Amino acid sequence: MFASLSDRLAETFRNLRGKGRLSEADVDATVREIRRALLDADVALPAVKAFTAAIRERALGSEVASALNPAQQVVSIVHDELVEILGGASRPLARAKTGPTVIMLAGLQGAGKTTLAGKLGRHLKDLGETPVLVAADLQRPNAVTQLTVVGQRAGIPVFAPEPGVTSDDEKPKGDPVKVAKASLKEAKDKVYSVVIIDTAGRLGVDAEMMAQAASIRSAVSPHEVLYVVDSMMGQDAVATAHAFQEGVDVTGIVLTKLDGDARGGAALSVRHVTGLPILFASTGEQVTDFEVFHPDRMASRILDMGDVLTLIEQAQKAFDQKETDRIAAKVTKGEDFTLTDFLAQMQQLKNVGSMQKMLAMLPGMGQAREAIENLDVREVSRTEAIIYSMTPAERDDVGLLNGSRRARIAGGSGTTVTAVNSLVKRFLEAQKMMKSMAKGGVPQIPGMAPGLAAATYGGAKRGKPAPKKSKGKSGNPAKRAQQEAEAERRASGRAGDAPAGSAFGLGAKGAEELPEVPGFLRRR
Repeated sequence: MFASLSDRLAETFRNLRGKGRLSEADVDATVREIRRALLDADVALPAVKAFTAAIRERALGSEVASALNPAQQVVSIVHDELVEILGGASRPLARAKTGPTVIMLAGLQGAGKTTLAGKLGRHLKDLGETPVLVAADLQRPNAVTQLTVVGQRAGIPVFAPEPGVTSDDEKPKGDPVKVAKASLKEAKDKVYSVVIIDTAGRLGVDAEMMAQAASIRSAVSPHEVLYVVDSMMGQDAVATAHAFQEGVDVTGIVLTKLDGDARGGAALSVRHVTGLPILFASTGEQVTDFEVFHPDRMASRILDMGDVLTLIEQAQKAFDQKETDRIAAKVTKGEDFTLTDFLAQMQQLKNVGSMQKMLAMLPGMGQAREAIENLDVREVSRTEAIIYSMTPAERDDVGLLNGSRRARIAGGSGTTVTAVNSLVKRFLEAQKMMKSMAKGGVPQIPGMAPGLAAATYGGAKRGKPAPKKSKGKSGNPAKRAQQEAEAERRASGRAGDAPAGSAFGLGAKGAEELPEVPGFLRRR
C-alpha cells in the first residue's frame, strides 16, 4: 500500500547523500518534497502540517548539524516522526478483570468488519483465549450467514439466534440489541473468555446507524469499541472516524485492506486526527493475515527499512520447533541435509504466508519490488511434485539421480528434465552453504531451519572469481608445441568429463540452460 510513498521518500533521501552538511535551503527542499509525497498519498492536511513542521524543526537543530552523516540523521528524524504520527507505541487490548471481555466492532458497510471479526477471534484463540463471534448485524443481506462461514474458517463458534435478512427486498427483523445482551449470558454459560460483536454498517454515516450502535454499546458496556477503517478510503476515513468517535465513543482503530494498492493516507491520518490508537491491521484475505499494529515497525516498512521482527514472529509461529531443532542438530553434526528434510521445511514455509510479503519485510527490498511481485509462487508446487516423484532413496542421496532416473522423475511430476536438473543444482548449492553455516558462516532467521535458509538464499548470484593468470608461451618452438598439445589435451578431457547421467545429465550445453536465481523460486 505504501509503495508510492516509500519510493518518493527514498528518492528525497537519495538527494541528500554525499553532503557533508545540510544548509537551511537543503532542509527546506527536503521538507517540501516530503510534504508533496504525503499530500499525494492522500494524508490529511493537519497531519501533514504537524509532521513536516516537526521534521523541519529537528532537522535545523543541533542533532543534524553535529552529525557525522547528516543525511542518515534526517532519515532517523523522519522515522521517529512517522512512529509518533502512527501512535508512538502499540497498545494492548483492554481486558475484563472478571467475566468475558466484550469487544464491539463498528464501521461503515464494506469496511471488512465481518471478516475482521473472524481474524480477531483467530488471533485471540492463538493467544489462548476462547472467543465467540456474535451476529448482531441483522439488516445487511446474508450478514449472519457470512459471519457463520467466517467463524467456521477461523475455528471460532458463532452466536446467531436471529437469521437476519437474506435479500434486499426483505425488511430487517430481529433486535440487534437483544442479540448483543443475550450473547453475554451465552458467554457466561459456556465460559467464553472474549465476546466479539459484529454490528451493522451503512454506506454512509446516518442517525439511525449511530443510534443503533450507541444502543448496543449501552446495553453491553464493551471494554473495547473498535472502529474498522478501510485503508483505501483516504480522506473519508477521517470524517467517518470523527462521527463514530462522537456517536459511539470509539476506543481504538483497526485498519483493513493494507494489502491493497491505495496510497495509504488513511493509516497516516486517522491516528493523528482522532488521537485514537491503532490496535490491529488486516493485511490479506486469509484468516491468518492479521497482526498487531506496531507504529515503529510500520514506519520502518514505509521507509524501506524492513520489518524483520514481524517476519521472525510469523516464522516462529509457522515452523515446528521440534522439526527445526532436529534438522539444526543434523547440520551441526555434519550430516547431509536431504531432499526429504527440505520438503518438510518447504511445507512449513508455506504456512508462514505469501512469499512476496515475507520478502517485502526484508530491509532494502523496495528496490526489488517489481522482481518480488513477479515471483512465480507456483514453483513451490512444481518443486514438491518433483520431490514426490523420487523414491525415498533418491531423496536421501541425489547422487543416485542418473539420466534415466531424472527422465522418469520429470515424467512423473509433469515437468522437464531441465527442471529436475535445476532443482538438483540449487539443492547441491544449498547443501554446500549449509555446511559453511554449520561452521558459523551465514546467519539464519530464528525458527527457520538452516537448510531452508540456505535453500532460500543459496542461489543468489555471487561475484565472478578472478580469472587465473595463465603462463606465457615459451619462446622455444619445441617447448611451445608441447605446451599447446598439453592445453589441447586438458580441454578435451574437460569436455568428456560430463557424460549424460553424471553431474546434471546434460553436459556443458545443459548446464548453460540451468538458470541461477535466488532460492527455489523462479521469476515468471
